[in-house]
Amino acid sequence: MDQRRLLGAFLRARREALSPAVVGQPPGAHGRRRTPGLRREEVAQLGGLSTTWYTWVEQGRDIALSAAALARLAEALRLNPAERAYLFELTRRRDPAVPAAAREPAAAPPELLDTLATLSVPAYLLDRLWQARGWNEAAGRLFAPWLDSGEPCLLRFVFLHEAARQFIVDWEERARRLLAEFRADTGHNPDDPAMADLVRDLRRHSPDFAMFWNDHAVLAREGGLRTFAHPEDGRLRYEQVTFVPATQPDHKLVVLLPR
Repeated sequence: MDQRRLLGAFLRARREALSPAVVGQPPGAHGRRRTPGLRREEVAQLGGLSTTWYTWVEQGRDIALSAAALARLAEALRLNPAERAYLFELTRRRDPAVPAAAREPAAAPPELLDTLATLSVPAYLLDRLWQARGWNEAAGRLFAPWLDSGEPCLLRFVFLHEAARQFIVDWEERARRLLAEFRADTGHNPDDPAMADLVRDLRRHSPDFAMFWNDHAVLAREGGLRTFAHPEDGRLRYEQVTFVPATQPDHKLVVLLPR
């Protein structure tokens, strides 16, 4: 099912699940109802929207979808936070109710930090700007060249610190991969000023970053073999696994399994 039809099916399901009483409609208002929930014209009226426009959206037609109209629709359908986020994800629009200023990196959730502490293998937590928000003892030892550098941002360490080129085996290949993964993240947050500032600063200070960024490569952050030249322990090999917590999609939990 394409995105437009998926959107229409979602809206219809939410409309039919919404009791008229919830939006102040008395029992029996507007005559007998043949289907559950609200009528399309009632949803449109609640959101101050055109009935024709809403009908076409629900039918999956290819019409304009502004963020403002979607916000009114979310209010009309009484969407909960998860449903509202899903609506904007489906339409690839930024929710105007989430201002850029509120998107500054938050402190790491305590439950994720507790999870790190239970792991015996290296593990660390990244926020959406790829800053280390927490790590366990094993990661502190493995990534000492990074985590002891005073630079929490993984991208800044990789591209601006000479130690990264000594620590990361096959530096150029890994750096290109990291940048392609980060570009994928920027696609989820196209209007994020903090991300834009990070990219602008790195392009200005790292010729390699600027060159790789112009390749426009996009990759998902996947697992795979990682090899490091540790200053004390020599060459170390790990299999990397990355998890995105369901309740904290702006964070990544990265775990490295010895190989």
